[in-house]
Amino acid sequence: MQSSDSHWWRGATLYQIYPRSFADSNGDGIGDLRGVTSRLDYVAELGVDGIWLSPFFASPQRDFGYDVSDHCSIDPMFGTMSDFDALIARSHELGLKVIIDQVWSHTALEHAWFQESRQSRTNPKADWFVWADPLPDGSCPTNWQSWMGGGTWTWEPRRGQYYLHNFLPQMPDLNFHCPEVQEAILAIGRFWLDRGVDGFRLDTVNYYFHDQALRNNPPKPGDSPATMQRHIYNVCQPENLTFLRRIRELLDLYPGSFVVGEIGSDDNLTRMIEYTAGTDHLHTAYSFQLLSDRADPQHFHEAMQPWTTGKGASAWPSWALSNHDCARVASRWKLDAPTSQIAKFALALLVALRGTIFLYQGEELGLTQADLAYEDLRDPLGVANWPANKGRDGCRTIQPWSHDHTFQGFSTVKPWLPIIEAHRDHSVDLQAQDPASVLAFARHAISLRQSNPAMRLGDYSVLYEDESCLIFSRKFGAASCLAGFNFSPKAKTIPGLVDSRLKPDLAVGKVQVDGDDITLGPVSAFLISKNPL
Repeated sequence: MQSSDSHWWRGATLYQIYPRSFADSNGDGIGDLRGVTSRLDYVAELGVDGIWLSPFFASPQRDFGYDVSDHCSIDPMFGTMSDFDALIARSHELGLKVIIDQVWSHTALEHAWFQESRQSRTNPKADWFVWADPLPDGSCPTNWQSWMGGGTWTWEPRRGQYYLHNFLPQMPDLNFHCPEVQEAILAIGRFWLDRGVDGFRLDTVNYYFHDQALRNNPPKPGDSPATMQRHIYNVCQPENLTFLRRIRELLDLYPGSFVVGEIGSDDNLTRMIEYTAGTDHLHTAYSFQLLSDRADPQHFHEAMQPWTTGKGASAWPSWALSNHDCARVASRWKLDAPTSQIAKFALALLVALRGTIFLYQGEELGLTQADLAYEDLRDPLGVANWPANKGRDGCRTIQPWSHDHTFQGFSTVKPWLPIIEAHRDHSVDLQAQDPASVLAFARHAISLRQSNPAMRLGDYSVLYEDESCLIFSRKFGAASCLAGFNFSPKAKTIPGLVDSRLKPDLAVGKVQVDGDDITLGPVSAFLISKNPL
């Protein structure tokens, strides 16, 4: 069920594919576009509306594709443009939308734009990146700290200036204050929209502009240099909103296209609403709000509530519980239950949320976070910060397709990250035969959401909340959904909230309806869907 073709994204379920780890078609141990295409039937059978593809563009792969050296070329390790065209065609045959990552805040060091810009202060692209003179003592222009470790400035002797990089030193930031940069970025967007994509997921969308006065970020308590300051001058500048309008104007030229922004800020919910309110900014945005270790009723209610009034009522959120940058939810949430139960609990909560939702590959299988040895790490974040931060490789290991295959059906050779033997019992072929599996549960949960307009489009109203339980309703016209979650290790009875004639359509753990009362066992959940159509 879709509200209309142009608004298909409202309440949609999108499946994130990390191509390096999804399926390898040519036997080099790295997933690729043909591999993705070969497994699209599986994705369609999940019942999702579309896919989000992580980067597959030309790149030196220091940050595994989020360092782009040519925004309009396919990296040979992933295939060719013909392979991409075939992926688009097959996706559309299956009724799947295709959303692709666009990394516009920065480039790779090797990008032709930067190679020209770094040569002098007078070349045609001299202002395409963020350059600044040293302070009188030769030190960096600001105190801004990088999320990849160290400061955000690197010296370039050709120009006698520093360049800005909010991430790796080999990932220089583009200067969006330069009009030519904005035009070049919009041209990239047009290139892919003309190619047939249905929209974009914009990486680090709040990082496009910097404070031109180069003011220092103020301090705050934290446990690393990047968290020991409030990032108010290197990100989230007011000029960002003007450029978001230009992006939306571009998308509006392609009916049915869609743009979601990734936001990481000191105030995620406020920024999400600011970037999506009305009809002239992003269609939706998601943040790291629900990608933390917190799993408690107050946390989720606080995330939902701002979208019910004021500016939030005219905006539209997106939510993810796992992705390629954080530990998998089945391991991250420290709930007192088996990981398969936690995985189902998280899926039930995700499909019940108001907004567009993103399911990360393997989440539908209940995959746990892999614990890799230091010598197996590939992620620069993990290599630099081991063992305090083991990086992101643990959530990027391969999708296990086949239980008995040496390389779990992913490849004919050893994959780029180690095989996780504990994931073998989570394989697709095993779970597809088991009606009690996480995969079977995921398919049912998604189907429930897709068939009930209240779950896709309905409002949100909390009916009960305490330190252990959250119960809320979703309503849209005559359709409704009642959703309840007990995060605690103790059973809880909540009186007078359910109609004794209705039984749960989806349940996790022990759920018992007795008259108008409902008892939720430890780490349990239920969804009661009412759809008269």
